[in-house]
Amino acid sequence: MAPSGSSPPSALGRTERMVLAAVAAVLVVLMLWLRGGLHPEAPLERLARQSPELTVALADGRPTVVEFYADWCEACRSMAPAMERIERQQRGQMDVVLLNVDNPRWQPQMERYDVNGIPQLEFFDAAGAPVGRSIGARSATELDALSSALVDGTSLPRLAGVGAVSALAESASPEPQTPPQAGPRSHG
Repeated sequence: MAPSGSSPPSALGRTERMVLAAVAAVLVVLMLWLRGGLHPEAPLERLARQSPELTVALADGRPTVVEFYADWCEACRSMAPAMERIERQQRGQMDVVLLNVDNPRWQPQMERYDVNGIPQLEFFDAAGAPVGRSIGARSATELDALSSALVDGTSLPRLAGVGAVSALAESASPEPQTPPQAGPRSHG
């Protein structure tokens, strides 16, 4: 029997259990939030996940921007919201393809496009032919200008770090071949 003036033991236990359950729920939510579980997916990850295959993008009759990126790259992350907005605005008119340099699957493309720094953007016309390259971070305004030029089929704007790409013409007279030099990504 409970002494007079004190709550019955079962009522006190139920209140304590409710408080403990509430504290536990708050702790779970806090842990998820601190670990990123409650944050919406970041634009870089969203873009990469919904990105079409490169071969499909280059063959579908639309201009294409290929971004070589890494999850840890701050410049890549800072460009992601603008890239995501451009992808949304130009959907159906232009493809945006993201290739993670840390994924060995993309090693052949990294070698083919001579990726030596990130972010590196490769620009292709509607026929899938390369028309330019950009190395380094780009502002939202620059990305807008670059994507508009691609969609309009006009020359890429003149920006520092942006250049045209072309195949080297075969020389008419054979010149002595020099041995290949080690590139910035080689370790040997």
